[in-house]
Amino acid sequence: MKTTLAIIIAAVTLSGCSQGARAMTKKIDLICADKPNCVSTLDQREKFQLAPFTLKDNVSIEQIETVALNLPGAKTAAHEGNYLRIECTSKIMRFVDDLELEIRGSQLLVRSESRVGYSDFGVNRKRAEQLRSGLAEAGLLKN
Repeated sequence: MKTTLAIIIAAVTLSGCSQGARAMTKKIDLICADKPNCVSTLDQREKFQLAPFTLKDNVSIEQIETVALNLPGAKTAAHEGNYLRIECTSKIMRFVDDLELEIRGSQLLVRSESRVGYSDFGVNRKRAEQLRSGLAEAGLLKN
């Protein structure tokens, strides 16, 4: 009985740790699926839409990365030119969400999506708005 319980606990623990190990594709140009666990500046549907992030002149992706890494559980997963993918890992359940950021002209495209589950209970929208506040405080956004 103890051996079976130990095996079950080990399997659950290891499966939880593997959530962030899969390769992710760039989704910044995609609208969100119909699950309420995603928000995007490119999505025009009200429940998924984020207001635009308009940048001041000469803002670099490195400046944005510095602000984004202050978000809870954030670490850089990909940095290619003007594109970033930040993985945000929750403290307790260790769920990984992908925050994608890309500078295009004077706009910062933002897409935040949970990797697993149906609903995120507003976590991705809250994260995007925390990013907006951080960028505004750093003087990187136009009013």
